[in-house]
Amino acid sequence: MNTRLLGGVALAAMLAVTACSQSEPAAPEPEAHAETETAAPPSGRVHGVDTVVPESVGFASDRLAALDAQYQALVDEGKLAGYVWLVSRHGQIADFYTYGVTNYDTQAPMRHDTIFRIASMTKPVTGVAMMMLYEDGLWQMDDPVSDYIPEFADLVVATEDGGTEPMASPMTMAQLMSHSAGFGVSATYSDANLQATDLQGMIDTLAELPLVSQPGTAWDYGPSVNVQGYIVEQLSGMTLEEFFETRIFEPLGMDDTGFWVPADQQERVTRIFDYADDGSLFMMDERAQNESPQFLSGSGGLFSTPLDYWAFTQMLQGEGEYNGARLLEPETVELMRQNVLADGVPVDLYGPDMPGIGFGMDFAVVMDEDIADGSQSTGSYYWGGFFGTSFWIDPVEDLVFVAMIQNNNGSNPYRGTPPLREMAVEAVYEALEE
Repeated sequence: MNTRLLGGVALAAMLAVTACSQSEPAAPEPEAHAETETAAPPSGRVHGVDTVVPESVGFASDRLAALDAQYQALVDEGKLAGYVWLVSRHGQIADFYTYGVTNYDTQAPMRHDTIFRIASMTKPVTGVAMMMLYEDGLWQMDDPVSDYIPEFADLVVATEDGGTEPMASPMTMAQLMSHSAGFGVSATYSDANLQATDLQGMIDTLAELPLVSQPGTAWDYGPSVNVQGYIVEQLSGMTLEEFFETRIFEPLGMDDTGFWVPADQQERVTRIFDYADDGSLFMMDERAQNESPQFLSGSGGLFSTPLDYWAFTQMLQGEGEYNGARLLEPETVELMRQNVLADGVPVDLYGPDMPGIGFGMDFAVVMDEDIADGSQSTGSYYWGGFFGTSFWIDPVEDLVFVAMIQNNNGSNPYRGTPPLREMAVEAVYEALEE
């Protein structure tokens, strides 16, 4: 795309989405699907990126094809509108598959360069921005957050009796980057409307509200990464948009990633889908984000493509370097994927605790593969987004997986979307031959 994507959209475009009534058209019958792109050739080029025969990087082609077939069946059965996924090993893409459509009205096919709202997959990008400033010597892990946000110096903590108490110790930067700084989950702030204005407005509002827990004592998935975005702006002297663009996206060649999509590229953006009470899919009403918004969300604001995000993962897998551009030093990337939660503080995203999983600098880490629910190697790290996008990086097997769909609440296992990530973990590791 000639025009680079810039800007920010609040909380993964959730504020721009309003649900249709259940009288909206459901998914077309399977035979109504437009002819779509299918798997890339066993070896060749996809949008300028080489693909290889899976066996050349240790995968069994037929087993990867089996995952293609599982995903394709979900589209044919009307359980998904479309998807894109890729897996690479040793820096080479072994499978890059698309199926389905981006829009039920137009039947536009899902493509390798379709643009998705990646929601919370924005968080690792903000984490990298923070660590670049860490390498610049502008902050340290144990620094109080109030060193950089004076408004937070006198925060208090809510107590069970409805009162408040002082912080037992100041929240630290490491806690801020691991969702353990004491802020509540996002729903805690629904009435506060943290994204009503801009990042400064969010800080001003948070400064007037009590923390939900003492810093360091609980993992709560809330506004911490948007607070990081504010710190990036304060330390760099740039807007978050400018920092992402000049320090991350341009060096990595992520030309289709940004906080908004130009009007002449909107047709590449997939629509958002949701489930009616009968389980059928329908397209949601939404407002196009074709200009830079006021609130730049480092927590969930980016649009991207599978290939762009793959380039980002390749930088992490390459210990901070990709395609001749070094963003971070190897020891910094290693630090990012170390668990920094205090002993006894579990990660808990949708209900039950997640044994064997810790949290580093803006993504989850597999601390013990024998305890964690999955096949990923100890030391793997990952995250996903509200609309069902996901990725993981396995340094032991030297593989990366990136998948993108666009369902409302698509990452929530209790809201209708099939367990795509779990299917992928099982299938990809079964496909490994060496």
